[in-house]
Amino acid sequence: MTPDQAKARSSSSPARAILDDAQNVFRTYKRLADRALEQVDDASFVRTIDDESNSLALIVKHISGNLRSRWTDFLTSDGEKPARRRDQEFEQRDADSRASLMKAWEDGWQHVFDSIGSLREDEILAIVTIRGEPHTVVQAINRSLAHTASHVGQIIFLAKHLQSSAWQTLSIPRGKSDEYLARPAAAGKPAPK
Repeated sequence: MTPDQAKARSSSSPARAILDDAQNVFRTYKRLADRALEQVDDASFVRTIDDESNSLALIVKHISGNLRSRWTDFLTSDGEKPARRRDQEFEQRDADSRASLMKAWEDGWQHVFDSIGSLREDEILAIVTIRGEPHTVVQAINRSLAHTASHVGQIIFLAKHLQSSAWQTLSIPRGKSDEYLARPAAAGKPAPK
């Protein structure tokens, strides 16, 4: 974050800061998952590592269905839509091509970004329902973010496992922390003169 971004954030209301941060954190997790998924080929995309595991394809399918359900008509309808078939999100179907699943993935995430982006500051404590249970908007955001982040972690772990030595790290490479922290921009320090 640049100093100007930090200043702009600090001058906004607490509600706006919460909404903006939620939007940014969701974008960060999407970016991490996208970068992990880009590293695997189509065979690895549908591969499972054991009988109880989900493939990357099924995790993508589940997140897509969950986000679409939770974030469609976010303020006005229950987050568990009647048309959603959650159990089918964990079944690989012939029609589930990588392209179709990635299209659904983009659609699910777009629902998140559009919904959070349209929320007004005075709606942050509004009550929404998920499976008939009341949540404030903040609670619903946090619930969705925690759920999504856990599955993004699965995507990263599985993609890294499947790629093995070909994996390209998504963060600071092993053994490079000191080097990273010594960089002025990374440590938030002014550049040496």
